[in-house]
Amino acid sequence: MPSWKHGFCLSWNLSILFIFVAFPYAFANIFTVINNCPYTIWPGTLAGSGTPPLPTTGFQLDAGQSVSIPSTPGWSGRIWARTGCTFDTTGVGTCLTGDCGGRLECAGNGAAPPTSLFEITLGKGDDDKDFYDVSLVDGYNLPIVALPREVYGRCNATGCVSDLNMGCPRELQVVGGGGIEGGGTVIACKSACEAFGLDQYCCSGQFSNPNTCQPSFYSTIFKRACPRAYSYAYDDGTSTFTCKANEYAIIFCPYSGVRRPNDASTVASVRKNNKSRLTTSSGTALLPFPVLTLVILFNLYF
Repeated sequence: MPSWKHGFCLSWNLSILFIFVAFPYAFANIFTVINNCPYTIWPGTLAGSGTPPLPTTGFQLDAGQSVSIPSTPGWSGRIWARTGCTFDTTGVGTCLTGDCGGRLECAGNGAAPPTSLFEITLGKGDDDKDFYDVSLVDGYNLPIVALPREVYGRCNATGCVSDLNMGCPRELQVVGGGGIEGGGTVIACKSACEAFGLDQYCCSGQFSNPNTCQPSFYSTIFKRACPRAYSYAYDDGTSTFTCKANEYAIIFCPYSGVRRPNDASTVASVRKNNKSRLTTSSGTALLPFPVLTLVILFNLYF
């Protein structure tokens, strides 16, 4: 299993310089994945058809830590977080939520539902905008916010700051076992499509167009809790956003108030066969809880 090296400290500027020096090809954006949860998560990434995978497709991220992942123009795909994972030294294991084929590196495998998803298609040129959303169409496992940074013009944050596991209808609940995220508690909330498999919930069959597939009782629960997130397949009008930004911060558990473990930045390389996988981690990326909450709420509701 890849190991994280924290043997020296660098400033944020030197961290960014490290990426450019070690990996000299051009890229349009950086995805900064931030774990504000009070426990470890295991983010996963999946490239869309016709776009290359990101430099890492799965990794461990401890509480209060962040990892920045460079991307290329036109990249399209998903980023999510797995919870309750156990992996052996070869990277084989399982996760309670968001599992991607039982491997630390997802390597082309998507997230097993229910999972909260960040989805994006980056513009290919300077004048092309990015299209992005947070989707609960495949269900929900963690609160998530996507926050554009270094933007050109006005851009919006999106996501779901509510804990849907607390209000998940019993018929949609996924109950976990042991561990921090488990202990017999609700660890995820299924979509109605996954729970019941009916065309009217899955927007399939005779319901495979926006005229016949309408919001359901269950998708409305998701929508009321998270107005900007996709609640069902044709929820485009209030859930897809455009922007031109140099960076997107994907924050898990944005409201939890986890403080950064130290005041120093660290560079961490995800290594496989002794080759750097071009990711950078910074312990200084998290804002103090009150500031972070105000920034997110302002962007989501104003």
